[in-house]
Amino acid sequence: MPQGTIKKLIADKGFGFIEGGRGDLFFHHSDLEGTAIEGLRVGQEVTYEEGRGPKGPRAEKVRPAD
Repeated sequence: MPQGTIKKLIADKGFGFIEGGRGDLFFHHSDLEGTAIEGLRVGQEVTYEEGRGPKGPRAEKVRPAD
């Protein structure tokens, strides 16, 4: 699984962005596993799978890195 860092969180809107190896990826709170969006912070390491959303690439199965 790729690893990245939370770059930006817009918790009140339910989404954010991950800085990964291929650039920034959007994620929606429904893509989180094992945590809520309120449990994340900017700079935190996460793992994810790269998927495809209606507007392009997005992060799926996002979870805090161990």
